[in-house]
Amino acid sequence: MNQAARRIGRTLALVLPVVLVLSGTLAVAQVPWATAPTESQVLASAADEAANKPARPGGSPAPHEALRDRLITELQQEDPAVALTSLQRAVDRKPSLAEHCMDIARALGKAAVLKYGAERAQRFSRPVCDTSFAAGVAATR
Repeated sequence: MNQAARRIGRTLALVLPVVLVLSGTLAVAQVPWATAPTESQVLASAADEAANKPARPGGSPAPHEALRDRLITELQQEDPAVALTSLQRAVDRKPSLAEHCMDIARALGKAAVLKYGAERAQRFSRPVCDTSFAAGVAATR
């Protein structure tokens, strides 16, 4: 009797977490998320962000702004996975960019939604700069 109870307990200890994770994942996948914004809404949002940034002396963009623009172009020409890998490499090479990494990844998420749509863009998500790419995708939905 004691042996059978232990076996049942072990089985539940192994199976129950798997069942909970899978059911939670399936539940989230079934939620009808908000509709994607129009391109004009996203462009207006980007224009508002740009207008609120202080101008740099000499008119040249800050290094993190130049990196963001280059990576968005890379995302449009390639795909978000390539741009996220380039972002990670840039931060590894120049650690001073780390404080801007989350903002850049969020911008890449927004750009990915424009190119692929929210559902497909989310598939490119990975843990570069925390989960900021996914946050950018979710914010654009």
